[in-house]
Amino acid sequence: MQSIAVIGSGVMGRGIAYVAARAGFQTNLVDIDDQALAQAKSSIQTLVQKGLDRGKITEYEKDVILNGLQFYSFVEPAVSDVDVVIEAVPEIRNSKQKVFEQMEQFTRSDCLFATNTSTMSPTEIGSYGKRAEKTIAMHFFNPVHQMKLVEIVRGLETSDETVAAVKQIADKMGKETVVINEFPGFVTSRMSALVGNEAFFMLQEGLGTPEEIDKAIKLGLNYPMGPFELGDLVGLDTRLNNLKYLHEKLGEKYRPAPLLEQYVQAGRLGRKSGKGVFDYTKNEVTT
Repeated sequence: MQSIAVIGSGVMGRGIAYVAARAGFQTNLVDIDDQALAQAKSSIQTLVQKGLDRGKITEYEKDVILNGLQFYSFVEPAVSDVDVVIEAVPEIRNSKQKVFEQMEQFTRSDCLFATNTSTMSPTEIGSYGKRAEKTIAMHFFNPVHQMKLVEIVRGLETSDETVAAVKQIADKMGKETVVINEFPGFVTSRMSALVGNEAFFMLQEGLGTPEEIDKAIKLGLNYPMGPFELGDLVGLDTRLNNLKYLHEKLGEKYRPAPLLEQYVQAGRLGRKSGKGVFDYTKNEVTT
């Protein structure tokens, strides 16, 4: 495995592309939105420079990353001759289906397909193409370059060879892995969604401020981030989409808190919109 294409240049896609290029893979990052692609390119260049300034990477590694990355506005040239494609588009069925249909159309027959979904079924996603045995979930975590884990989730028909190849890719990226069987939400998203949703119920009930709830979870349960801080980082729209899917598949305990739905309806999506639970334009809490 020497070459990887990443489809979707959002926070997760650009992060995956960065760690793939740093690991020495020839990496193609593709997004049909030219503005998003330009933002991703700038973000990666900034990340590389900060890594160099802080001594996290060497000049040689900087050259490896920047020389190993290519940016594309069209799917076909980005995926036509790569060994693996990692899909990193939003958690929306229609979006993923469209991407996987393009992947099936434009890739080599031996190319492996991975989805960065955090909750959705790799078996279902695998049905969007014609190579279920070569389809798997690689669930990276945000920020990708700092988080150590990749949750590898095999679908019903995923082959042992695909699991082994994807694990090897993650190992080369410097990641720890767990290999699990498919079930909605996997391991981490089921737990994280419950904690994050319960925090919104607490806020809705007036139990405490976002700052106090986050502080209690961090210091009392030894979490590195509070649930509101994490939700704003991941994106409250992403958290809501995950909860809706888990509610559909696993029942009432995953029903989204009404306050979370209100925040998303108001456009308060987290860091990416400037305001979520916290206001990042003023560095103040908004409730």
